[in-house]
Amino acid sequence: MKKLIAILTVTALVLCLCAGCGSSSSTTTTTDTSSADTAAADTAASADDAAADTSADTAADDASADAVASGVEDGVLTIAMECAYAPYNWTQYDDSNGAVPISGTSGEYANGYDVMIAKMICEANGWDLEVIRTDWDSLVPGVQTGIYDAVIAGQSMTEERMEEVDFAGPYFYASIVCVTLEGSDYADAQGLSDLAGGTCTAQIATIWYDSMLGQIPDAKIQTAAETAPAMLMALETGAVDFVCTDMPTALAACAAYDDMVLLDFTGSDDNFDADEGEINIGVSLMKGNTVLKDAIDSVLSTMTADDFNELMDEAIAIQPLSE
Repeated sequence: MKKLIAILTVTALVLCLCAGCGSSSSTTTTTDTSSADTAAADTAASADDAAADTSADTAADDASADAVASGVEDGVLTIAMECAYAPYNWTQYDDSNGAVPISGTSGEYANGYDVMIAKMICEANGWDLEVIRTDWDSLVPGVQTGIYDAVIAGQSMTEERMEEVDFAGPYFYASIVCVTLEGSDYADAQGLSDLAGGTCTAQIATIWYDSMLGQIPDAKIQTAAETAPAMLMALETGAVDFVCTDMPTALAACAAYDDMVLLDFTGSDDNFDADEGEINIGVSLMKGNTVLKDAIDSVLSTMTADDFNELMDEAIAIQPLSE
């Protein structure tokens, strides 16, 4: 009997020990699994945070890469013009009347309405001014590629140009007119119909040549002139009967040549059909250069049409050909 009781007692102890071991193993396994899950979650969260940071950094880098430099970070506004388009701009051989040196030349200076406007913009913003001389057809490509910061050269703010560049301004409002010679068959013209059948030209790549001459009935349109002076010379030498241009250029021509006559059909139903963009003169800039555009507009927006006209009158009065 005692043996039986002893055997039963031992068996009970063994069972208790086995039960205890089983409970401990289960607890340990659960704890280990929970720790692994927590570590995995922490790793995933860290990966997500790193990915988010990388994405944000990439977006910032992309935005920085897409941003257009103003061009005036060095404190210099570099502009382009023909320096052969009076009264907007011209070349002279001294610094009289506020003329500024033409970059890359010796003893040549730029002056005119465009230079006057550029100097006002620079003074207001604390910049120095650099003027680059180039031909008309190179103006837009040069500002698109960053050769210069802006073009201030009597450019009309046409829809076509606005697809290629941005514009600040306008900085002048220029109506479209014609110029002929005293005593010509067209000197008393009162409208476009009176110019019918005439031989004419205008400067290349301008609205005058591309859009206006074709509005004259039966006009005999000749090859476009490379520059405004070449256009006026074609008229002066009798190669054409009249030329089409804007009011400032016509006024300057009449001041320079006493045999030239201005034909202004403003107020007539028989006038050129021009939209606002074709008569507004603006400063062209690289697409997206909002910093420079805003800085220039902050100056031009304070000026009125009368201010522009007064400054243009000053330019006409001092242009070399009018002396």
